[in-house]
Amino acid sequence: MQKLNELFSGGGDGEGANDSFLEDGSEGLCSLSTTQRMYGFAASLAAGLLLMFLSMIVFAIPIKFALLFTFGNVLATGSTAFLMGPEQQINMMLDPVRIYATSIYGGCVLLALICALLIHSKILTVIAILCETCALIWYSLSYIPFARRMVSEIMIRLCDTEL
Repeated sequence: MQKLNELFSGGGDGEGANDSFLEDGSEGLCSLSTTQRMYGFAASLAAGLLLMFLSMIVFAIPIKFALLFTFGNVLATGSTAFLMGPEQQINMMLDPVRIYATSIYGGCVLLALICALLIHSKILTVIAILCETCALIWYSLSYIPFARRMVSEIMIRLCDTEL
């Protein structure tokens, strides 16, 4: 675990290994050790990926698919809160660079759940899941420098109708 801390903190000699991002913000009512954070992250990510995989099995039943896929999606996305802490996770999600992507993703998650649980429309549920997936991709791209701009330019070039 110390080598992992050294890797993320940038120190190779062991000095300052306690100052890694895994140690930041760990004070307070809900403080976890570095090992507990890694286990929480791995368990949450694995549970989310398992739910998303299981959703593929019930793909023919869009309502069950939407529930499993959406909850798996939220678990996998929220797993990073174990690494950096929930407060920093929320601050990063509400950063001006990605506030719109976060809002659209959250709206699509709610829309998918509403279509699956309240409306019971298979077509609307599948459309909402497609929108949720696209919103998650766009949200994830906001963490990679210049990725959204690059994808936008590629899509413009691919969809350009002028020859």
